[in-house]
Amino acid sequence: MKELICIVCPKGCHLKVDVENGCAVTGNSCPRGAEYGKNEVLHPVRVLTSVVRIAGEEKACCPVKTDGGIPKQEIFQAMDALKPVRISRPVHLGDVIVKDVCGTGVNWVATKSFL
Repeated sequence: MKELICIVCPKGCHLKVDVENGCAVTGNSCPRGAEYGKNEVLHPVRVLTSVVRIAGEEKACCPVKTDGGIPKQEIFQAMDALKPVRISRPVHLGDVIVKDVCGTGVNWVATKSFL
C-alpha cells in the first residue's frame, strides 16, 4: 500500500494506492484523484523549471520550463540537456528552447520574453 497526497486540486486528499490489487485508489474525492494516484505509482512524471543563459550577456538568464511531464528517471538527463544551451535575443514567451527532451516529446519553453 502506497500513501500519497493528491496535488491535482487544493483539497489535498490523502490517497492510498493498493499496488498489489491493480493499483486500486481509495481516499480520493474525485475521479482526477484516482487517476493521479494510479499514474504516480505506475509512471511518475514532473514538470521541470530552470534557466538558460542569454548569449553575450554576463548575468542575464531566461527562465524555462517543460511543457509537459518528464518521467522521474529522466530528470537529470533533461536538466543536462540545458547546460550547453545559449539563446539569443529576442526570446518570446512560449518559444521552444530545446525540442523533444530525452525523446519524451516534451519541450523546454521560455516562460518570459526578452526583447
